[in-house]
Amino acid sequence: MTISVLICDDSAMARKQMARTLPKEWDVEITYATNGAEGLDAIRAGKGEVVFLDLNMPVMDGYEVLQTVQQNDLPALIIVVSGDIQIKAHERVKALGALDFIQKPVSADAISNILQEYGILTLTQKDQVEDTPMIKVDMRDACQEIANVAMGRAADLLAKLLDVFVLLPIPNVNVLEVSELTMALKATEESSTVSALCQGFIGAGVAGEALLLFHDSSFQDMAKLMGVANPEDKQTEIEVLIDTGNVLIGAFLNGISEQLDMKFSQAHPVVLGRHCTVNDLIHDNSEKWHRTLAMEINYRIENHNIQCDLLLLFTEDSIPTLSYKLGYLLD
Repeated sequence: MTISVLICDDSAMARKQMARTLPKEWDVEITYATNGAEGLDAIRAGKGEVVFLDLNMPVMDGYEVLQTVQQNDLPALIIVVSGDIQIKAHERVKALGALDFIQKPVSADAISNILQEYGILTLTQKDQVEDTPMIKVDMRDACQEIANVAMGRAADLLAKLLDVFVLLPIPNVNVLEVSELTMALKATEESSTVSALCQGFIGAGVAGEALLLFHDSSFQDMAKLMGVANPEDKQTEIEVLIDTGNVLIGAFLNGISEQLDMKFSQAHPVVLGRHCTVNDLIHDNSEKWHRTLAMEINYRIENHNIQCDLLLLFTEDSIPTLSYKLGYLLD
């Protein structure tokens, strides 16, 4: 008996990886959705007996889908597949009725084990194994999915260290000219002033800088969470900035290196500016930022006035190596 399977994820790369890792002998008909609203439409149309659901999506996220399915008692067995591996994320999706949780990037063994554990996997002998439907993945989409997984690794580490829940966005990935980067940085300005940290990194054929913009209004809350004795002390602010940068930048780069099978060396962090406007920060440092591949993530901590923006700026010369590595990952 053919089972209707729904893969709901805004990333084409993630949808392709998910479809490829389903057991080949599993008799299924696959439907794809690029956001939670599309996913709910598919479930209501009977196309989602088994659902593989991402959490961070536009229009409607995975939490909202789970809540709607639970409230309306819709017929769907939902397995969450996400880069957000925080313990509290696991707890929340289980409380909303998710069957189980698989962390990205997915593996065939993990999927097979869960399907067998819940008695969902019924194997049939097929005369011919069908190829995965053609799903087009461009470099921007692939980079966004790589950033999504790395973002989750960094958030998980921060959440464990501070015993908090980190609210995660959809990563913003673009190839930018320096003028466009200036506009992107200005767009992050929600508070009047920020303090900024920069840390260079280099690998085989890949180099760039990580930039952490820490909103000044966040310092006292973060210092208290870190257990710092004098949260209003000026030296404390620098320590908070550097400690936050070490956690987020280090874990993010490790997340990328694991996926692309490459190692990064990191330079010492440098404080670019303190209590300055984003405009001043750009003006003082724009000469060293040229055309770049930019990954931008805004981290916020639930129930705290803490917000920071992490930007990874890869040099233009890094793009061919990244394209090669991503192509290898997809093949």
